[in-house]
Amino acid sequence: MSINSVTEANPSVEFRQVQYELAGRTIIDDLNLQVRRGETLVLLGRSGCGKTTTLKLINSLSSPTDGEIFVDGKSTSDWEPIQLRRHIGYVIQDVGLFPHFTVERNVALVPRLQNWPEDRIEERVRELLQLVGLDPQKYAKRYPRELSGGQRQRVGVARALAADPPILLMDEPFGALDPITRTEIQREFRELQQRLQKTVVFVTHDIREAFILGSRIGLMKDGHLVELSEPEKFAQSKQPEARAFLETLDFGDGIGGNA
Repeated sequence: MSINSVTEANPSVEFRQVQYELAGRTIIDDLNLQVRRGETLVLLGRSGCGKTTTLKLINSLSSPTDGEIFVDGKSTSDWEPIQLRRHIGYVIQDVGLFPHFTVERNVALVPRLQNWPEDRIEERVRELLQLVGLDPQKYAKRYPRELSGGQRQRVGVARALAADPPILLMDEPFGALDPITRTEIQREFRELQQRLQKTVVFVTHDIREAFILGSRIGLMKDGHLVELSEPEKFAQSKQPEARAFLETLDFGDGIGGNA
């Protein structure tokens, strides 16, 4: 059974009774969800539960079979798809950097498509590389193959932020990193989000990551949203799927909030 989020006056993203089917199979079933402005909403769940499909519905990489999705108060069916995607940053696990582009060209991609002046683009690239902890003088001219996995993920975040989109979608962006690098980038991203206050929808199957990054956690199972709450309340949930995830944690480590 699906649950509904608390009604917000002016949500950044809203799903209204959204259904998505593919080849006769229901992937998303009666999803009602509001994403608050400036929050990091983590979508948690097992593989195949509908998390990534939910992201793709937000930026119209997929279209709902039924129901409506609103981005900044406007139905995605009324957005011009390219403009919608430029309004939303997107970060994925394998980053998707163009291997034949330098770091600065990768980061500058969307501003250049939007015909920003070159001096403004150069300034923005420098600003963003510094923001994600990469010295522009050292890294701007490098190619993705010359970077570590963690450095490529930082460039991916910088590229997603380049045109200053109000919404950021992140699909298991840190999942392929080693545990130490992953922990470092999680901490850096949380600090970055506290400064920027973007609206972030973050997909993961890692409950520890959900507790570290999420202002709220939405748990999905078989295409349904079965739990939606702040981390502290999620830690006390009696919902069976939530308990299954919580039982993988050792709360002696102090996990159970995102402070």
